[in-house]
Order: sequence, then C-alpha cells, then structure tokens
Amino acid sequence: MKSYEAIEKENSASFTSMTQRISFPRPDDRILPDRILCQSPPQQSQSDKENKVIGCLLGLAIGDALGASVEFRPHEYLVEKPVLDLQGGGTWGLQAGQWTDDTSMALCLASSLLTQRRFNTYDQMVRYKWWYKKGFLSSTGQCFDIGSTTRASIEEFCQRQNILRKHFPHITEERIDSLPLEEVRKVREFSEFCGLPGQAGNGPLMRLAPVPLFYYRQPEEAVQLAGESARVTHGDEKAVDACRYFAALIVAAVNGEFKDQLLDEKFIEKHRPWFKSQRLHPEVVAVANGSFRRPGGYKDGIRGKNYIIQTLEAALWAFWSDGNNFETGVLNAVNLGDDADTTAAVYGQLAGAYYGLQAVSSRWGRQLYAHKLLICIAEWLYFDGNQNQSGASSRQQRIAPQIGLQTPKNSSVGIMGYDKQDPPKAVSHKNPFPPEFNPHRPKENQRLDGSKLPPAGKRSGL
Repeated sequence: MKSYEAIEKENSASFTSMTQRISFPRPDDRILPDRILCQSPPQQSQSDKENKVIGCLLGLAIGDALGASVEFRPHEYLVEKPVLDLQGGGTWGLQAGQWTDDTSMALCLASSLLTQRRFNTYDQMVRYKWWYKKGFLSSTGQCFDIGSTTRASIEEFCQRQNILRKHFPHITEERIDSLPLEEVRKVREFSEFCGLPGQAGNGPLMRLAPVPLFYYRQPEEAVQLAGESARVTHGDEKAVDACRYFAALIVAAVNGEFKDQLLDEKFIEKHRPWFKSQRLHPEVVAVANGSFRRPGGYKDGIRGKNYIIQTLEAALWAFWSDGNNFETGVLNAVNLGDDADTTAAVYGQLAGAYYGLQAVSSRWGRQLYAHKLLICIAEWLYFDGNQNQSGASSRQQRIAPQIGLQTPKNSSVGIMGYDKQDPPKAVSHKNPFPPEFNPHRPKENQRLDGSKLPPAGKRSGL
C-alpha cells in the first residue's frame, strides 16, 4: 500500500495543470453557489448540442425550483391552488427560484466529473457527504432536504471511511476524502457502493443529468455509468435500470433524435447496443413500452410519488403530453403533487435536453438561483465531455484527485473564483408534512457491520 505522501507526489504534476483550468470551493469555505464565479470554457460559437446540454441541467433546476414550495402537497391541494410560476415560502421557506436537494446533488455529481475528469464513485460519495454535512453546493448553505435512503447511504459511507483511516493512519479527513480511486479500491473490505437491495426511491434519477451530459458522445458508457451512479446510494435493480434507461433518453435527445423516437415503444430495442447484453427490469420496460400514455394524467393513475418507477412514468407522461411546450410540461409535472420538485426535475432533464436552452430559460432562466453558475457548469460538462472522447477511455484516466478540495483558499488561479463576501446564515427548515409510507422502502437499513441505521430524512425511500 502506498503512503499518502507517495500518492500526492505521484499526482503533483497533474494537480498543477488542473488548477489552471477549474476548481470548486472547499466545503469548509461555506461559499454559497450564487457567490461562485465561473468563466466559460474556451470555445467557438455555441452549437445546438451544447444548447441541449445546458437546457438539460437548467431544466432540472427549474423543475426543482418550481416544485420546491409545494413539495409534499397532495394533488387535491394543487387542484385548488396550482403552481403557475416560481414562488417562495411554502414547504421550505425558500425564496422564489431557490432549489433543493435535486439540484444540489446534481451539482455535486457534476463537480466530481469536472474535477476528476472521469467517473469516480468514491469522489461522488465524498461530495454528497460534503453536501449532507456542510451544505456544499446547497442554495441555503445547509442540507435541509434529504431522503431517508440517501441519508442512510451517506451515513453508511461515513462509517466505512473508518476502514480507510486504518489503512492510511495519521492523515486528516481532508486527505481521506482526497484518496485516489485506485488506492481506495486496493482496500478490499471497503466499498463506496452503499445502496441496498429494495432501495428504489427516485434519488438517483433526480441527480442523474451530469452523467449522460458528460458522456453524450459515448452512449454505451453513459448508460453503464448512469447505473453505477445509482448504486452508490440505491441498490435496487429498478433504480439502476431506471437510470440506465433515462440516461439513454437524454443522450438520444442531445444527439438530435425526435420526440416520437424517444417515446417509441421500441426505443430500447432500437438502441440495444447502448445497453449491451444487459436486460432492463420489467417495470422499467413497461414504462418504456408506453405505460405513461394516459391522457387523463392523474385521473388515469399517473402519480408524482417518490418510487422511482412512478417518477419515471410521471416525467415521461409530462413530456408526452406537453404539447411541445416546456412551460406546460414542467407545470403539469409539479401540479401532480406529492414529490413535486423531483417529478418536475426529472421532466426538466429530458425536456431540457430535447427543447434546448432557449425554450427552457425564456421565462424562468434569470429568476433561477445561481443560474449563471448552472449554465457555466453545463458548458464545462459539454466541453470536457468532448475533450475526453480522444485517447483512452475517460473511465481509465489517471487524474489528480480532489482538486477542488486542494485548491488554495485564496487562490485567484483557474476559471472558477469565489466571491469572498460572507454568506448569510442559512435557515434550517423542517418538513411540515409527514412523508407517506412507501411499500417499496426496505424495512431497515444496516451499516457494513450489521448494526441498524435509524430512519431519518424528509422522504421515505428517496
């Protein structure tokens, strides 16, 4: 086993070059997203595909923000008081345009891809931990909105990091978080995949967009890695396969396929090479085969619940029935009620990838919290995704670990800077509505040593 000092020395050259291109604030800096300054990557005029990439990430955040104030509200409430615009207050007491865990976790995933310049599940879990414990990339500076399954998996990951501390003694938590994936994988008793069978909440789907956006030119890679991105927190095959299927839809949309091709009952068969020899779960296949085609929407059984199959079905229903209008679709998704922000965020990913930036941002783009940062991160996902297509697979590249964490606090080097104005103290919020019982949630979560994890969080099963 290499010492940490040897690992740092081995990666020092890559670290030096990376600090010249991008960095994110340290979690301990507590920099709010709207205070992060971002410069667009060097490129020529914006292409149609880049517009779709930006539209996808922005669509996710807009859907999240539209649904945030009515999260947990039942459909009956929204029939009487439908959401028609961005609005503050409500469930979390946010300002109009602020977003919740859906966008925060997506940005954690994007920051990992951009910092590592490859797919690194250990680094992804580290960043989710930062968000959970320190409010990293949260719109309020705190983790105020988290599902029970996601929380349990992050708590389990924190416990498992104690195994790494035994193998790398006398180093700080910061350095434990910075370990390269290759070194982590040498510790056989450790795994960053903390999801358990039976965990089929919609958490992996709500944060998914950065993976297919980064790998849109490598469809097989995008589909495979989308499934792996789910496994770190959710172990059920339905969750994994829902992410694989939805990633394929996003890749196809970015690459210019028409709406009827995306919603074709034979989409999976027509894109079989993307899924290799792996079959999808029958419940995912049922959705792909058209279970979302219900003209009556809620009256016909479409539900905005936190079970990943229902979320997938509801988002596709909203896309199928939106009359080729993003505003119509995203509001219909929100007004299904219940897990309103996530249903709309999932719709926003696909609709944004299909309709593009202009359609998504025309009404709400400038009102969206930290919208400039979101656009800039999407531009870098597109740029780095293109750069990583040449040479060796980006899954195999050896890149210096955790550059954002190691970047000097007061550094002015790189394309991202920080506004050093002290952020306002974030307000914590509690869920005023009890989460509904989810029969698909496992009866209990267990740590690696077999001990029970207490239930926690705002949404059962997410």
